[in-house]
Amino acid sequence: MVGESIYDLYQRGLSLLNTRNPVQAAVVLERARRREPGRTSIREALGRAYYNSGRYRRAADEFLAVLDLYPANDYAHYCLARCAEKLGDETLSRKHYRLAEAMGYGK
Repeated sequence: MVGESIYDLYQRGLSLLNTRNPVQAAVVLERARRREPGRTSIREALGRAYYNSGRYRRAADEFLAVLDLYPANDYAHYCLARCAEKLGDETLSRKHYRLAEAMGYGK
């Protein structure tokens, strides 16, 4: 929609994710990312949308971007580990599962 704020785009993307529409969520969240590429919440949600639609390489790229901006994000480490696992990269997967656990993810 014309004139949608970044917040509106983000909220609509999350709503689409929550109603199991990851492809549509990705479209909306890509628009938000173009406007605010440094916003980790948008990039994390976009990574989830990509992951849930089977686009694991794109999802991994988003989680890597989140970690570049916020290296202590335990959830992003966990999500990157899951992406790496789907992509067959056991070394990267183990590394990020360990980091997520060490940072307290899942406790």
